[in-house]
Amino acid sequence: MFLETQQLTTDNAIGAGRVALAFEYDGRSFHGWQLQKSGVRSVEAELTKAVAKVADHPVDLVCAGRTDAGVHASYQVAHFDTPSVRNLRSWVMGINTALPDDISVHWAGNGEGDFHARFSATYRRYRYIICNHPVRPGIQRGQVSWTFRPLDAERMHEAAQALTGEHDFSSFRAAGCQSRTPIRFLERISVTRKRNFVVIDVQANAFLHHMVRNIAGALMAVGSGKQPVEWIHEILAARDRTVAGVTAPPHGLYLVDVGYPGEFGLPAAECGPGFVRPWYSRAENRPLTPTHIHLKQRVLSQ
Repeated sequence: MFLETQQLTTDNAIGAGRVALAFEYDGRSFHGWQLQKSGVRSVEAELTKAVAKVADHPVDLVCAGRTDAGVHASYQVAHFDTPSVRNLRSWVMGINTALPDDISVHWAGNGEGDFHARFSATYRRYRYIICNHPVRPGIQRGQVSWTFRPLDAERMHEAAQALTGEHDFSSFRAAGCQSRTPIRFLERISVTRKRNFVVIDVQANAFLHHMVRNIAGALMAVGSGKQPVEWIHEILAARDRTVAGVTAPPHGLYLVDVGYPGEFGLPAAECGPGFVRPWYSRAENRPLTPTHIHLKQRVLSQ
């Protein structure tokens, strides 16, 4: 999960203020991050209960970015406020003892200064993983997307470059998206083939609801030959969700990194998920430095 190993030490005091958590989860049996009605599983509900048990009081969690039903995270960040003080090992091991097996906390630390899991983040990075094989996967069912139609990853990569930079992404936002603006700065996007898998790797200052899945669905149409390379640029320019095609399934999507300025002291992620990490060099799995546009937006949002 991290670029550098994090030792679960007992000689530190964490708490008496804002505490940050870094964790991962398998999204298959969750109805997304956000709290739902009674009886519907969510990551927020399970993690809130576990943290409250260790903190010994009710807590409110704020995460870096809410994920949809079926979406996974190999690196997610949240914070909560507490008067309680524990050491690193006590927070991590105590919370994990109270969690179900499909969520795991890997780190806890003091939220330095004005740290905020959502508003302090300068970027988010996702990977969308497609099994591209005539036969559907069995063991990785629910962990990857799948299409039997051959995909040309090079065509997909070429088409995707039209999305880089600052744009109005209205064509790639869900109808129910509640964001105040469709403007986002997409730092980079790459599409690569790794044997029977095609991986879309995308980083932006933030994402709209269903944005990555809508991009993935459109790129798959290009990769299968249904649409020309130029189609992605045409979709973007249209600013109309109805012209962009289908939304790709959620289970191929992973939140793999959330970036923060160094002064907040969060450990840097080595981008996952675990079974994908060995396909790339250490440099390719390292966090990408955001541009000045992200930093300017952070200042304006404070």
